Amino acid sequence: MRVLGVLHPGGGSSGLLAGCAAAAGHELVEWNPGRGEHMPAPLDDFGALVVFGGGMNVRDADRLPWLGGEVELLRDAVQSVLPALGICLGAQLLAAAAGAEVRRASAPEIGWFDVTRTAGDPVLDALPERFLAYEWHSYTFELPAGAIELARSEVCSQAFRLGGAAWGVQFHPEVTPAIVDFWAHDFESDPDAVAHDFLPAAHIALADDLLPAWMEIGRALFDAFLATAASAGPAPARTPGARSAQDLPLPRG
Repeated sequence: MRVLGVLHPGGGSSGLLAGCAAAAGHELVEWNPGRGEHMPAPLDDFGALVVFGGGMNVRDADRLPWLGGEVELLRDAVQSVLPALGICLGAQLLAAAAGAEVRRASAPEIGWFDVTRTAGDPVLDALPERFLAYEWHSYTFELPAGAIELARSEVCSQAFRLGGAAWGVQFHPEVTPAIVDFWAHDFESDPDAVAHDFLPAAHIALADDLLPAWMEIGRALFDAFLATAASAGPAPARTPGARSAQDLPLPRG
């Protein structure tokens, strides 16, 4: 199975997904539209779609037109029942694709937060009922119409399933020590981290202790998603009028 991983500036790498895909015999194809890259193949050529986080948010679509293209891409995936997983910004883009509001959360979640599962699910059942999750976000999503909430923190919804083959998670299952280190040293690009007196050394030290257990949870989530996607078989052909890779807007300049 070919898996399309959509990356964003400031979002790091595909992290643990890369190893999970390779171990299961899948091909991960990475694409970063924010760097002006053309989509490597039409959506029909992939058996699954994973959209990662980034240093921007859905409300930046006016100045970053490729974000609107990603919303349309996710809408195409949902309509064609192509298995899709949105992570942090990716979850917010998935919610927007389903017509839900994306807004600032009541408080940023940067670091480690308790998350509790709220419903059973073929993918999220791979996770404990309650877990300490790694987060880095200031925005959240309203639950899309017809979606099922799968997990929550005290601040906001943390996971949902939309239809039969699309999932969004607000936390970061992909992170590795290298990703955390990169984000921590780049904290000045996030005004909310600066406002909350973020300390890179303390953040990294705590991650050194907590990441091994969290990475096992991240691998379990990706393994469950990939297995579910692989068992789904080929997605139906896109509906007439759905956009191809070449139709997606690319960054200006």
